[in-house]
Amino acid sequence: MNRRDFLKHTAITSAAAALAGRRGAAAQPAPSDRITLGLIGTGARVQQLIGATQQIPGVEIVALCDAYTGRAERARQRTGGRAAIVGSHRDVIGRADVDAVIIGTPDHLHTPIALEALAAGKDCYIEKPMTYTVDEGLQIIEAANRAKRIVQVGSQGMSSSLNARAREIVRSGRLGRVTMIRASYNRNTAGGAWIYPIPPDASPATVSWDQFLGPAPKRPFDLERFFRWRCYWDYSGGISGDLFVHLLTTIHYVMGAKVPGTVLASGELYRWTESREVPDTVNAVLIYPEGFTVNLSSTFNNQSASESGFEILGTEGSLAFRGGRLSFTAENVRDDNRWITDSWPEALQQAYHADPAVQARESPGTWPQQMRPESERWEEIGRNTDVIHLENFVQAVRTRQEPEQDARIGHYAASGAHMVNLALRNEARVRWDFSRDRVKGEARSSGD
Repeated sequence: MNRRDFLKHTAITSAAAALAGRRGAAAQPAPSDRITLGLIGTGARVQQLIGATQQIPGVEIVALCDAYTGRAERARQRTGGRAAIVGSHRDVIGRADVDAVIIGTPDHLHTPIALEALAAGKDCYIEKPMTYTVDEGLQIIEAANRAKRIVQVGSQGMSSSLNARAREIVRSGRLGRVTMIRASYNRNTAGGAWIYPIPPDASPATVSWDQFLGPAPKRPFDLERFFRWRCYWDYSGGISGDLFVHLLTTIHYVMGAKVPGTVLASGELYRWTESREVPDTVNAVLIYPEGFTVNLSSTFNNQSASESGFEILGTEGSLAFRGGRLSFTAENVRDDNRWITDSWPEALQQAYHADPAVQARESPGTWPQQMRPESERWEEIGRNTDVIHLENFVQAVRTRQEPEQDARIGHYAASGAHMVNLALRNEARVRWDFSRDRVKGEARSSGD
């Protein structure tokens, strides 16, 4: 192992250790610590989580439901046929043998289902975004506190060792003063724009339309809305509610920030017009009271790997997240005002550059060559963050300690995204009321 590999290994290991220390080491549970799960909504994301739960000792999926029979059958198959398929979320929540639920429904159903589950004494893992509107976050927080139940939000970046390392670097002061963060999440395919293929057997016989609609406006049966729900304001927050929530969760965690104070945004639909209402291109500026500004951008018309990711820019250095890697680059700033002093009288110019204070901050261009370390780089390896994040939830259920991403953290990450949607849809600046913990003025849904 050379020196560079040693430093890389040491840094990522220390970050992982810090992360593990915060949530405690995983251990083989006693039989009495067995945790049983019910799945509410078994779309593509929850199908991935099924595999993650199977890597956690002492966890078993015992019941599940979905508004499309094909997904429910596939989920049951992934449990080895052991989980029971039931008719609705109420049937899952009502089972005495279910300790906790994973809610993986469209966004507009998250809050009503979570409130029912919490009232029934079930702990909840809610896929991001936690909410469909700003005020729903406060409802979930209050319900969880009242029932003394655990809520974990499924934005798995919270369990990333790279994020833990970035947080350490920011707290250490190595970046200097951070005033700007740029974050983007780009795609360039129909699937990336949520225009998913529709199963050939989908029909009123296999799809429960009323169960899907829930509290959303009543509409005629529509398979495109059912399977491509992220494309419609009735059921989702579009790019902001999906991709920006991931970005904001990481930014809030790394920077120790809460929620933006002011948001401006624009959104346009340029290309992916099929099955769609929400924009395919969104740009937003979020100003935080902690003293930095975030630029968020996303387009579904280009997926350059060099663009998607984060840049945290400080006066002394910068951090960049790109393709599962984190890099630190030190600033090497030297002013050079010779092009200005060349217009001065010669004696004044010479006196200026003879000043030791000027020489300390400006490059005379005559220094001898020096070697200077400029960057460090880390790559995350090992267990998948889906498994780690779910494991953290399971441990919280067992110990009754708060998880990594509780309801309050989920509320603020989702609220930042809702503020973006309110700003772009109303073409107006949106401000946060810190005294009331909600958007200033009349609270509205990002789908209104």
